[in-house]
Formats: sequence, C-alpha cells, structure tokens
Amino acid sequence: MTWERAEKDFFRYLKLERGLSANTLDAYSKDIAKLSKWAIEGGISVSSIQLEQLREFLKTLKNLSPRSQARLITSVKAFFRFLLYDESITSDPTELLEAPRIGQKLPDYLSHGEVLQMIHAIDRSTDEGERNRAILEVLYASGLRVSELIQLRLTDIHADRGFLRIIGKGDKERLVPIHAIALKALKLYIHQIRNHVDIQKGEEDIVFLSKRGKRMARSTVFTMIKNTAEKAGIRKSIGPHTFRHSFATALVNNGADLRVVQQLLGHESITTTEIYTHLNDTQLREAMDLHPWSDKA
Repeated sequence: MTWERAEKDFFRYLKLERGLSANTLDAYSKDIAKLSKWAIEGGISVSSIQLEQLREFLKTLKNLSPRSQARLITSVKAFFRFLLYDESITSDPTELLEAPRIGQKLPDYLSHGEVLQMIHAIDRSTDEGERNRAILEVLYASGLRVSELIQLRLTDIHADRGFLRIIGKGDKERLVPIHAIALKALKLYIHQIRNHVDIQKGEEDIVFLSKRGKRMARSTVFTMIKNTAEKAGIRKSIGPHTFRHSFATALVNNGADLRVVQQLLGHESITTTEIYTHLNDTQLREAMDLHPWSDKA
C-alpha cells in the first residue's frame, strides 16, 4: 500500500464514518502529510515503518510546540490504528509512542460584568450594531461555537419553546435553551434589521447576515468581538470561543451538573468538559490567597 492510498482511505474513514468537521479533517491531513513526505523521502513504506523511525521523524519537528507535537502524535496514532483495523498493516508501530507532557491550559473567559461591558459598548444606532449585539447575546446565552453561530438558520429557532436546534461537530444535533434576554435581542435583529437586508440566493434561511446579504465569515465575527472588547476597555485576548468558555464557566460556578454542561456544549467526552471544574478550582485557590494568613505563611 502506498502512502497516498493509505491517506485517502484514512480520510474517507474520518469523514464518512467518524463524521469529523472540516477543520478537524484539515488538521489530520496536515499532520499525516508531514509524516508521509518524510517517509517517502527516506524510502520508508507504510507497512515497514517502525517505532524508532517514527521517533526520528519527531526529532525533525523540534520547532513545534509541545502542544502541537502532542496533537500530531494523536493524528499519527489514529492513522496507524485505522490501518491496523483495516488490516492494511499487521502491527501498530505507534503503540509505545509517547506524546510530550504538556500542562493543561485553562481557557480565558469573561466575567458576567465584562460581558455586559462589551454589550453596552456596541453602538445600537446602526443596523450592524443591533446584529452584533444579538450575536454576543446568543454566544453568551447558548455557548455556541462560532461555526454553529454562522450556520444558524431561522428554522433552527424555536422561540415558543425557548430552544435553538444546533448542528454541531460531526453533524450531531442538539437542543440548546436560549435565555429570554438573548431571545429578545435575536427577535429584534430578525424582525427590525434582517428583514430589510437584500438577501442573496441560497442564504434566505441564514440568521446572521453581512451587509451584502451573505452569511458572516468566522473572521468577521472574530474581528467584531476583538474590536468590541477594545472599545469596552477589556485587555484580554478574546474571540468567539471566549464566550463559549464564559457560558460554561458561569454554569459550573453556579452549580450546574457537569453532564448537563457537556450536553449543552456538544462535547463528545466528559473529559473535555471537566476543564471547567479545574477552572473553578483555580478560582477557589485565588480566593484562598486573599485569606489574611496567606501573606504571613
């Protein structure tokens, strides 16, 4: 089997059977491409590659951060596990391959007050301002990924029940409650602003539109949030995902069950959601540092 054929079979499996998102597929593709290029240049076949050769390959990637190396190793392990499952190879050369140890990076988040600062910083005298306000309200109230936000459709909004129907990673569907305040901002944008946009063909059902009547780009949402944060005097480096972290953090800090938060965020594994409990532990430690004994220890 050639590297090219192995890659094609692997990505077909990831797309059709695992249902991974385009962004995840792209990350896998870049990682495996690095390995195949190195192996082909060294005359190493898919079926003959050994653990020591993989370790030699990793030594060529010293410029990558430990986190990037860990992700690449995850991709390589998944690749060879698939080939073993597919009976394209007889043994898995990555079985003893270890990823570098990396510390867990806790996500940045906004306090409720900081979210309000950003919302109040928006100029609501413009159509764009009303749209941007609705975006921030929805992100904070529902914890959507930016990809889910820009793909949100009018038919996904169940205002009578207070729910949004979300198609997440791997085309998995979930229902997410939306707070009444965010729903009010969303309705205002749809009925008073969006109704007057010259909508392009094929975008009729998309909720959030650009001035030209097309669905918004991820980069546009990111830039809007960055500019709004600066206007609000918030110095943190934030983006759309910060609102998702803020949503989850607020729920956990107020006693929400972790399994419920997992379902709301659309996490496949509870371990992904558990980072918010660590974030809460960090807050507890910071609070303890304020104890009068802390500066006398």
